[in-house]
Amino acid sequence: MIPISPKQRRWLKQRAHHLKPVVLIGQRGLTEAVLAEIERALDDHELIKIRLGALETEDRLAVIDHICQKTGSELIQRIGHIAAFYRYNPHKRDPLTPLA
Repeated sequence: MIPISPKQRRWLKQRAHHLKPVVLIGQRGLTEAVLAEIERALDDHELIKIRLGALETEDRLAVIDHICQKTGSELIQRIGHIAAFYRYNPHKRDPLTPLA
């Protein structure tokens, strides 16, 4: 995966600002079913928000790292319990392409 430049990251943050979380991680944490849902959401939308509820700060950071590793996505922004992730999908009809 090609690293995202600071300019692209700013552009993606602007796009993510108005999004609602599409996946909620609760008390059971990051299960295989939740990872599968994240994969589907990234395939469909490329840019998603995830709510990391009921987790301590260290656990949230570990879950974010695990999501990035397992899905091949990149963390765009984390504010409190909400994190935005991006993964380019070249097979999507109208892929979301950050400014170069």
